[in-house]
Amino acid sequence: MRIFYYRQDDNFFPAISTHKGAIPLHLLWGYLGETRQPRDPLTIDDLKKLRAIDFKDPGDMVFHVPEYDLVAGPCVPYPSKIICIGLNYRKHAIESGMGIPAVPVVFSKFSNTLAMYGEDIPLGSTGEQFDYEVELGVVIGKKCKDVNKSEALDYVLGYCVSNDLSCRDLQFRTTQWLLGKSLDRFLPLGKYLVTADEVGDPQNLQLTCQVNGETRQNSNTRDMIFPVTEIIEYLSKVMTLEPGDLILTGTPEGVIMGMSEKKWLRPGDKVRVEIDKIGYTENLMV
Repeated sequence: MRIFYYRQDDNFFPAISTHKGAIPLHLLWGYLGETRQPRDPLTIDDLKKLRAIDFKDPGDMVFHVPEYDLVAGPCVPYPSKIICIGLNYRKHAIESGMGIPAVPVVFSKFSNTLAMYGEDIPLGSTGEQFDYEVELGVVIGKKCKDVNKSEALDYVLGYCVSNDLSCRDLQFRTTQWLLGKSLDRFLPLGKYLVTADEVGDPQNLQLTCQVNGETRQNSNTRDMIFPVTEIIEYLSKVMTLEPGDLILTGTPEGVIMGMSEKKWLRPGDKVRVEIDKIGYTENLMV
């Protein structure tokens, strides 16, 4: 199932993408006799209810609207937490000159970093060293605390593609990375949240980043130091993960920071990040 959120007035509403068009979920909740608010996160139990609906009736087209009529927003518009894992690909850790971490390196971004799907990204004037990072996003679908890695994927609603844009001179101004990760709209997400059953093994996904059509990153999630299961186990021992929480799992080698000649992103650059089975987002730096 491919889920996206569309903007209506000041809210984002979920919809399912199908070959017939989009199905706004408020129609299905009404069909099921349920009431939901736009900010209510989707859960794994919700997916079970949606999959149980029989759309074989000829009248099912009443649920569909043309997807191109809807303005897509972030595919995770209301996360209570955005948790990021740094230096989680072996070759990226090496190119960064920081060594292989013994435990996950954890930091955060905030909701101000979320961008509309395909939106232009303002680099602003606060920093100068702007960089890209293609990453697999993991969206939690069930309350998760003290889980074992063998059960961790049972708590995953789905996956998305993300670009953890970074301002390196702000990131390394102090030992805390927060400032360099928290600029407005510095987290473009792909259009779709793809449910876990469609993606399958999260440790066998090809991910790429292109700048102005030139491939800069081309790797596979197999190179992760800490796989998704271990990340969820580690985080859930410390904090309760809630439905709608977004976990960014790190970026592979090929970032500008790791290059000998560093040509940082500038206005006019177009950055496309893509992950196998999940999709892409392409954003113009302005």
